[in-house]
Amino acid sequence: MVATSVASALELDYSHRHLYAEMARVDILLQKSVTAFELPRSAENQMHGLVISSSDIDQLFTRRPDEAVASAMAAFDVSYRQAEVAVQEAEETAEAVGLLPRLVRLRKAFRLNTFEYDSFLLCLAPSLDLRYERIFGYIQDDVTVRRPTVNAILQVMVGESEDRLRLLPAFLKNSRLLQHRLVRTSHDADDPGSLLSRQLVADECVVAWLLGQYEPEARLQQFIELHPPEPTEEDRLLAGAAWEAVFGAVNGQTVTLFHGQDMGIQIATARLLSASVALPLMTFDLALAVAAGVPTYAALSTVIRDACLTGSMLFIQGWDVCLTSITPAPDLVKLLFGAGCPLIVSSEKEWHSNGIERPDSIMRFTLPPPTYRQRLEFWKYYINNIHFPVVEGLDAQPIASQFALTSRQIQDSVATARDAALQRNEIIQRRDLIAAARTHSSPNLSGLAQKIEPRYDWDDLVVPDDQKAMLREMVQTVKGRGVVMEEWGVGRKLKTSAGVTVLFAGPPGTGKTMAAEVITSDLGLDLYKLDLSMVVSKYIGETEKNLGRIFDEAQSSSAVLFFDEADAIFGKRSEVKDSHDRYANMEVSYLLQRMEQYDGVTILATNLRANMDEAFTRRMQFIVDFPFPDEDERLYIWKTLFPVDLPQAADIDLRLFASRFKLAGGNIRNIIVSAAYLAAANGGQVTMDHLLHTTRREMQKMGRLVTDMDLTY
Repeated sequence: MVATSVASALELDYSHRHLYAEMARVDILLQKSVTAFELPRSAENQMHGLVISSSDIDQLFTRRPDEAVASAMAAFDVSYRQAEVAVQEAEETAEAVGLLPRLVRLRKAFRLNTFEYDSFLLCLAPSLDLRYERIFGYIQDDVTVRRPTVNAILQVMVGESEDRLRLLPAFLKNSRLLQHRLVRTSHDADDPGSLLSRQLVADECVVAWLLGQYEPEARLQQFIELHPPEPTEEDRLLAGAAWEAVFGAVNGQTVTLFHGQDMGIQIATARLLSASVALPLMTFDLALAVAAGVPTYAALSTVIRDACLTGSMLFIQGWDVCLTSITPAPDLVKLLFGAGCPLIVSSEKEWHSNGIERPDSIMRFTLPPPTYRQRLEFWKYYINNIHFPVVEGLDAQPIASQFALTSRQIQDSVATARDAALQRNEIIQRRDLIAAARTHSSPNLSGLAQKIEPRYDWDDLVVPDDQKAMLREMVQTVKGRGVVMEEWGVGRKLKTSAGVTVLFAGPPGTGKTMAAEVITSDLGLDLYKLDLSMVVSKYIGETEKNLGRIFDEAQSSSAVLFFDEADAIFGKRSEVKDSHDRYANMEVSYLLQRMEQYDGVTILATNLRANMDEAFTRRMQFIVDFPFPDEDERLYIWKTLFPVDLPQAADIDLRLFASRFKLAGGNIRNIIVSAAYLAAANGGQVTMDHLLHTTRREMQKMGRLVTDMDLTY
């Protein structure tokens, strides 16, 4: 949606008639000023071409040069009253057909008094007709000054009267003319000089709007969109229940605050709200504008001005960039409260203003992220409207349940899936949607965690049948979470964790990490491994900060978080004997709290379940014990981990290794990899000698004794 608008021909015609009438009134003001304060000049202009002579200015105004000043003033007063009548008639003629001339709209929108309005017209005149540049050069006795200075405006409006001092604040920084950026100064920022000597010019965007075309300031154009008051089917779908709550409460409020993570839902709700009062909606991304180097105050004041000019409801997103803690700068809040247009301010965090007078009440709405049912509807809508063939019978229900995406992430995921299918010259498959959902849900955890690409499936996992069944139940819990928790109301009726919390317990190498990879692969999610021993800090409060960053980054991703070395934080809860014990228990409580609040899957891995406090294990939804593998299980692990393409001698006896060496799967993997490197260096195939040698090395790493008898075959 382009951020421009063009006036209708009828509105433009009436606005231009009114503008011409106002410029005729400005002419009389200027003529009167020239006559009253004209300086004596020589009959022959010796500086022709360098200065503007009185005869030149007489020709501009086509008045009689020999008319006495006193009688001229009376004549000007008569002409001025006639000009005022013409302006009033132009305004009434437009209003008779239901239109308001644009100058009148500007005056009312920014609450300009008569002096401010006429001052604006004087600043506007040179932008409409170059003859005014010569006129202002004459009035100011300086041919190089082609725009009105503050002093010239005061001279034209009130002459040398005492009103000059009273009216001078109309040109200060916080005045209506400058704060709303209706006019701008042309002084040097490093050497502003006297206020009276500053030249003023009507802002180019305001001039363009008066002439019938709105176009945002160049540096803001890419961050502004203007939507007509015509909500789409997509808007109604996204807004959903949020619209019902907002519509009944806003009731024409000047300032409304939205809080939430899903910007698509917020904008859709705003579009329905603006349409309900027949106003276009102007959306502005403040965060992107500030990131591009636009000063915050300038960006806000400019876009508020544009919304007032275009008669739009303004939606400001990215307000979080203005927040220090939960409080924005007072001058920015005052700018919002002083806006002359309906205003919606969007932020992820809830915020409050303190100590600032509110001209109107403020309505606050927290718009929650989409529910499972909403996500499912969003998936269906965007898949049906992608205009690209999709595999028959595609069920989006598991994807909607597994990925807690925002509306925009879902839309982007469908587009990414289409691109992937198009590149293969195929139709969209379920795997395309899952891969795209993973891409658009990936958290920014690269500096906090290790992303693991799952390599294993259920056939690779060697654990007792009961443990494997429990792992499958966990997968089904994740897949069916949307139906159970939301559609069936279990989450509302019974207090239970929003996510899935799991404890893996067992000796090193027994398959805990592999199990995490298997279930992640089945779910089609991302897996991030975090070493809790690296997260825990000796400094009070730092552990909670580290954990908070992890969960905050992962919140929108639905990624599986695998916390290894949980013993670093989850020992037996001791009696609180000192402050260190108290803070250690606080760290544990904080981790459990964040795990239960997290919408995804969190897995804690420990080598020693006996050291876990029962009060903590009770809060785990699943606890899976990984026992040390017996001989048959070890043989299966040996066979499973041996790659099909790995060259091997015919006499390799894997049964011998399974029976003779009591090793876990992780150790067996290390032995096979090391033997493969030995084979590559000499011989070209893995032999019994290679495996026995690398087995001895692995046993030595474990601190276990290996006899010569163990190494014979």
